[in-house]
Amino acid sequence: MLEGLWQAWNAFWAIPHIRAWLTAGWALYLLWLGGWIVLQKREPAATLSWLVSLAALPYIGFAVYYVFGPQRIVRHRARRRRHHAHLPRDPEGPGDESIELRTLAHATTGLAPSTARDVRLLIDGGHKYPALLEAIAQARDHVHLEYYIYNPDRTGGALLDALVERARAGVKVRLLVDAMGSKLAKRRFFAPLVEAGGELAWFHPARPWTLWKRPWMNLRTHRKIVVIDGRVGFLGGINITDEEDERLREDAYRDLHLRVEGDIVRSLQEVFVEDWAYATQRTDFVGDVVRAMPPAQTGPMRAQLLTSGPDSPWEAIHRMYVGAIHAATRRVWLTTPYFVPGEAAMMALTSAALGGLDVRLLVPRMSDSKLVTYCVRSYYDDLLAAGVKVYEYGPRMLHTKALLVDDALAVIGSANFDHRSFRLNFEASLLFEDAAVAGELAQLIEREFASAPRVRADRPRPLLSVRLPEALARLMAPLL
Repeated sequence: MLEGLWQAWNAFWAIPHIRAWLTAGWALYLLWLGGWIVLQKREPAATLSWLVSLAALPYIGFAVYYVFGPQRIVRHRARRRRHHAHLPRDPEGPGDESIELRTLAHATTGLAPSTARDVRLLIDGGHKYPALLEAIAQARDHVHLEYYIYNPDRTGGALLDALVERARAGVKVRLLVDAMGSKLAKRRFFAPLVEAGGELAWFHPARPWTLWKRPWMNLRTHRKIVVIDGRVGFLGGINITDEEDERLREDAYRDLHLRVEGDIVRSLQEVFVEDWAYATQRTDFVGDVVRAMPPAQTGPMRAQLLTSGPDSPWEAIHRMYVGAIHAATRRVWLTTPYFVPGEAAMMALTSAALGGLDVRLLVPRMSDSKLVTYCVRSYYDDLLAAGVKVYEYGPRMLHTKALLVDDALAVIGSANFDHRSFRLNFEASLLFEDAAVAGELAQLIEREFASAPRVRADRPRPLLSVRLPEALARLMAPLL
């Protein structure tokens, strides 16, 4: 067999002018693929990274870019406008403070400023899961859920049992899970829910039979949204998995979630309705959802739902983070599991620190990806030089995604501080302009500092084991 392969190899190279043909083919490949990438009009650094990487992979590079390269999802704007017209709109928030941020959020997301009358911070799965199960048990009309990761483990089984019970009681249950993030949960796992009358949908499932369409390997719904009877909502960073329940695993992720009531739930409902209609290509359920919505319940806390994804060019959450940091006058505290900032975000953080503000960054001591860990640490020198205080949380993996600005502005949700969350994933976070919510978040972050040693500028940094891996990982930043 080896001799046959060797003969075929020699015969291939014996073809007249084969080297010239291969060289010409490679040149045409570079021109075609390079033109395709350039026409995407991405940041120059990301574009050049793709060009250099794929130039070294003749022909194979096309397949790589076709599957993993940046894409835009063009949702029909008429559909978005139609859904927003059907669902009751949120009232404008009172007062004139932070009007620019609220206007920016409204313009980039299409979701109006709103209010909340009750907000609870749920720390870790040990607080989130019981609160979620309790709220579901009280559902009378519908339960809408959208999750990135739903695993068929003890936590997933407990939630499924609760949903099946409600579905059998006549409650309309709609469950939307990401096909990639929830790949461990097969359809047969959810069969009891469907048999009980519930509905199941998969976000961006694999499409091997449609080779003419680009696959959505990178474009995932990273949202964790629950809406119950249009009156109670959940949102944050905690998925449905034993890996985020410290009662079951000592190494469970350290994370944060929200339980909210008030008009802000209407915004959560709007986003779920749009995602469900997009995933199922159905809109017949919208009328039932509208009729089930409770009367408006304006609360004392200003709230704004922030959404972003590849269906919008505005990178709404990214813009809001940068805008909020620029608006800070006293402090900026950021906690994120993945810190891979773009130029605008990095400039905002360092400018705030150079301007004398209390700027702090809380990240995991060790991420669930060594590549990401090295990439995150590659930014430390610039941050420390500007006066940013950097803390590494341990021993558990920090998964909290939150921003605290001054004494009254807080953002909590699913979005990481990286390119993937800002551009590729469908994300959802809540912005609050409320001293009580911000104060509670400040207390939580301060407690985390006890388990997060501060990174020192004079820390040991050997060339081969630290500086070189960080520098190499930094090259991949535009692609992370």
